[in-house]
Amino acid sequence: MSRLRTWSLAAVAVSALGLAGCSSSSSSSTTTAATTGASSATLATIPSQYRSPVGVTGTQPSLVVPPGSPPTRLESSDLIVGTGPKAKAGDSVTVQYVLATYSARQVIQSSWTSQPFTFTLDSTAQPVIPGWDEGVVGMQAGGRRELIVPPSLGYGATSPGAGIASDDTLVFIIDLLKIN
Repeated sequence: MSRLRTWSLAAVAVSALGLAGCSSSSSSSTTTAATTGASSATLATIPSQYRSPVGVTGTQPSLVVPPGSPPTRLESSDLIVGTGPKAKAGDSVTVQYVLATYSARQVIQSSWTSQPFTFTLDSTAQPVIPGWDEGVVGMQAGGRRELIVPPSLGYGATSPGAGIASDDTLVFIIDLLKIN
């Protein structure tokens, strides 16, 4: 059974990946996603040669859209591993993020130019795109995660606004500031 959700551009922009971590170690392990609706999934790992630079915690990351065709399933890699409990469905989290798209091949949104975004994972009250609900789960405060979100877990055939084409693949770097 799946839930019907609508997403606003502001909700995605505010709920995109964000992180201010303490560690600079990177991880290439596969991340297990939380259950959303009636299914759970394993996220694919972004190949190391296509990951964005790790960067420095507390500063806006540099995001690089990988070359070639976009992946068809959700991909994730921890650029910086945080500490403490892992974010889970139902948690309210505060993040910073940058967003680029495969169509624009550049950053089109950044919470670093405004303010952090707070949302509840897997919530119908303030829904975010399914790619965020699945991709942010398991992050720890202080962590930075890169997500590549296919259209099926993003906006699909509906463009929510400037810079995001219909059936666009989204690339986020999210810093998890805190689990509220």
